[in-house]
Formats: sequence, structure tokens, C-alpha cells
Amino acid sequence: MRPMKFWLIAMTLAAVVSDTMLLPFYPQFFERVFGITDPNYVGAYIAACCAVVMLAFPFWARVARRIPVLQLLVYTQLTAGLFSVLCWAAPSATAFWLLSLTMLVFKGSYLLVYPLLMSQEALDGHGRTIGLLSVVVHFGAIFGALLGGSVLQFFEPRQVYLLMTFGDLFQILVCLYLLRQKTSQAPRASDEAEDAAPPLAWPVILRLGSVMFLFYFAIYLTRPFFARYWEGFSGHSSEVLAGAIFALPGAVAVLVLWLDYRRGHSGDAKGVLLPAMALCALGLMLQASGSMVLVLAGRLLYGWGLFRATVGLDQLLYVLSRPASYAADFSKISVFQNLGVLVSSFATGALVAFAGPRPTFLAGALGLALTLVLYLALVRPLFSPSRDASFPSALSRSET
Repeated sequence: MRPMKFWLIAMTLAAVVSDTMLLPFYPQFFERVFGITDPNYVGAYIAACCAVVMLAFPFWARVARRIPVLQLLVYTQLTAGLFSVLCWAAPSATAFWLLSLTMLVFKGSYLLVYPLLMSQEALDGHGRTIGLLSVVVHFGAIFGALLGGSVLQFFEPRQVYLLMTFGDLFQILVCLYLLRQKTSQAPRASDEAEDAAPPLAWPVILRLGSVMFLFYFAIYLTRPFFARYWEGFSGHSSEVLAGAIFALPGAVAVLVLWLDYRRGHSGDAKGVLLPAMALCALGLMLQASGSMVLVLAGRLLYGWGLFRATVGLDQLLYVLSRPASYAADFSKISVFQNLGVLVSSFATGALVAFAGPRPTFLAGALGLALTLVLYLALVRPLFSPSRDASFPSALSRSET
């Protein structure tokens, strides 16, 4: 692995660990720190977080056209780290909202690492790189959930935000190191040709974005209250154990990536989506059973399908786009992804308040089934049936 690629992936891992430490534990966090137990309140906060990232990232993508990404991240992650410390010291729930959402405005700029990394990869290597990044995200979720659960179980919950500052500091140091190592190179003719490539046309963005919206809506329905659901029916009140069960899909993703590398399988974005989403839906339905054995089996099946589906959908974007437009196109698609998480956060809070956490799994399975229908109707027709991973017609390009 090239040094630049290694360090960019390491930055992604650090950012994901920071972002996921509280993801399965927000209900416990708000109850212990501020005495708030209303599921709707928790759902509203998570939705607000998604809205901030959704609105901020396209802004950072525009700024990155004028300021190099690595240089920009030094300043944004430094600011995010300062606000993390302020979140730790927040005197009230209102102050915590304002400080933490401001922190996310700057912290969300790390998403620029993703298109930066993909722009350095050849098209035939996208599948493996996306798979590797997906496993890194899952690894981050594993470490984040275990770390967050440990803090909530053994320390004062707000100390999670002090740990987050170490992730921000690590990203700053990596950016400074890469900036120091970076050498100027004359642009190749192919690079100049790519610079002229226009971004994806809005009809294609809307098609792919609609599928992304529904997919992320479905898979995020179960996340905020999973730890509480597990503790409720299993009888185990350990946050560390709940974090480990929450992170099981990440372990499965690591296994799938290892099997793919062993077989030399790079993945067909179009061929895997149907079975992957079906497996995700089955896994969610098993988790709604309330049986420990079936829930564990459901987590494993869900992890396998989720890895395949996430990689397949992400790969579609980079098949349709061009390296010079990766950041711009990814920022548009990320709006739909975060919008799905935002709506899901409101929906899951209301659903849990009305009927408890179990129906969120059934609703998620139904959402994945609808996602597959939408994919077959809107996105699959963009590709030629006679060519594997073929590029779409002129519909996918903006007119110059």
C-alpha cells in the first residue's frame, strides 16, 4: 500500500472511531448527563447532527476547490477538537446542542478524504478500495462502540468528548506529515483531460441519490436504540457487551473482505446488490424476534449483506463519475445519504416512543425491500446490460 493511501485510510479510521463512540448510546448519554429520557428528543438530536453534516459537507467541497484538502483539514480538525473540549464542559443540554453541532460543522470536513483517496485509484481498483474503506468504517464502528461503552460503564459519560480530541489531533498530525512529504509534480496530459470532465448531471444525481436516501433511511432506523433493545430483552445491562453485539456486523465485514482478497474478487457493483439487500432485510427481521440466538444470527447475516450493499452502492457513484468531479459528485450524493439518516432519526424516535424498539427492525427490512425496487427502476437502467461496470450514456454527463 502506498504511504499516502495508508495515511488517508488511517485518518478515516480515526475519524470513524470518534464519530461512533456514542452512536449506540445516545439514549443512555442524555439520560445520565442531562436527565432526558424522551426517545423523541434523542431522535431529534441525531437528526440535527445529520442535518449539520449534510449542509456543511457541500460547503467544504466548494472550499476545497481553492484550498488543498490536506491543508484545509488541518484548520477544520483543530477547530473541531477545540469544540470537543467545550462539549465536555457544556453546562446544559442547550449549550451542548449548540457546541456539539458547531463541532460537527468542522468535523464533517474529513469526508473530503474519501474522494481524495478515490481520485488516486484506477477504475479497476475502485471495488477493492471501497471494500477496504468499508471495512475500515466497520472497524472504526467496532472500536468506537467498545470504547464508548467502556467510557459510559466505567467513567463519566462526557469524557467521551475528551477522547474525541485525540482523533482530531491524530488527523492534524497526519495532514501535516503528508503536506511535508508531498512533492510537486507536473500534471499529466490525462490529468488535464480529467480536469475538463464535467460533474454528473442532476437527473443521474437524483436517481442515485433517491436510492441512497432510502437505503440509509432503512439501515439507520435500528441503530440509535439497538443497545437499549439488546439490554431490554437479554437481561444484560453491560454497555461493553451491548457495544460488542452492536459491532458484530463490522467483524463480519472484515471476514468478507478477507475472503474477497483471498479469491481475488473485486466485486460487481450491479450483481451483488439484489442478494445483499435481501440478506440485510432477512437479518433485520431475525433481529426483531427477541430471541438471543436469532438476534445474533441476524446481526451476522445483516453484517454480510450490509457490507456488500454499501460497497456496491458506493462503487456505482465512482463508475458514473470522473476523478476530477469525485468531490463535487460525492458531496451531492452525501446530501441524500445524510437526509436519509436525518429522516430516519426522527422516524425511529417517534416509532420507539410509540411502540418500542422492536418495530424499527421490521420497518428497516421493509425500507430495504423498497430500496431494491427503486434501484431496479431508476439506477440499473443507466448501465448497458452487455458490459460489466459499463459507463452510462450521455445522460450521466452535464452538457459543457
